[in-house]
Amino acid sequence: MSKGIKESGEKAIIVDSLLKSFEFSEKQTGLLGGFKSLLAPKKKTIRALKSISFTINQGELVGFIGPNGAGKTTTLKILSGLLYPTSGFVQVIEHDPWKRDPKFLKNISLVMGQKNQLWWDLPARDTFNLNKEIYELADHKFKENLAELCKILDAEKLLDTQVRRLSLGQRMRLELIAALLHKPKVLFLDEPTIGLDVVGQQKIRDFIFDYNKRSSATIILTSHNMDDVIDLAKRVIVINKGEILFDGDLKDLTSKFAKEKIIKVYLGKSADIKKFENIGKVKRYNFPQAVISVPREASAIAAAELLQNFPVTDLTIEEEPIEEVIRRVFKGEIIK
Repeated sequence: MSKGIKESGEKAIIVDSLLKSFEFSEKQTGLLGGFKSLLAPKKKTIRALKSISFTINQGELVGFIGPNGAGKTTTLKILSGLLYPTSGFVQVIEHDPWKRDPKFLKNISLVMGQKNQLWWDLPARDTFNLNKEIYELADHKFKENLAELCKILDAEKLLDTQVRRLSLGQRMRLELIAALLHKPKVLFLDEPTIGLDVVGQQKIRDFIFDYNKRSSATIILTSHNMDDVIDLAKRVIVINKGEILFDGDLKDLTSKFAKEKIIKVYLGKSADIKKFENIGKVKRYNFPQAVISVPREASAIAAAELLQNFPVTDLTIEEEPIEEVIRRVFKGEIIK
């Protein structure tokens, strides 16, 4: 790590050559195999992160995307201090996360869509009061922050209801309040809309967008919901099998990873759909429009064939929709 990178005051998060390995013992099947595993265990090492590097500026909202097992959650846990890295340099708001410095912990928050921090059998207000003491918030600041967050998330009427009696969407709103009462400078969001209906998802997205703008908080968002990424993140980091494949503007993801181009043609008269299939994959044909996908490198030739062999009145060549590219990211189909 160079001295210049360490001293950069504009960077909220710095990751350089981060590597994380997990070692475990392989268990053999059967009674005899169990004894062998106990007496002479065979160790196996899995590299969850393979020397990844990136930086995030103060106030940025970055989408961190990839298929299951790509290394997203492992990265967030290291950045928040829950896991210790095998090697590499990490700095979050000028702190080493795994040292768990109270000043650091008071300025970050980790929200995991599948984990609860609210006490299940108590009203959310009790958890909020506990967080007030943990983060040493003054009474007036606590009341001010709680009132503001409850108003934005429409949660005032939920504070005194037993958490177990709330819907998933209601609980998720209260989870966000619990995570943001102390106004963290850095927010790690791991699948914040998982399991929510369409309305609930949009409410959470609207809140995250507004919170980022109002507080200038640095936010890293992981999600398998394409709408979360498209609506919120201008910049995305794509990770797969512990390696970063792409880091840049979301709009550039298509030009880098899209395998196909979409040709839309308008016809003067109806044509045989089977003839279109000789040129590319017909995605839709509803006269007078036909939509065909073709390999990127063959798009010019395909367009020429269409113009030559069909009664075309108009033709456009477009990039593959970003939703399709992200969907392939989630399926692990994008390779380096």
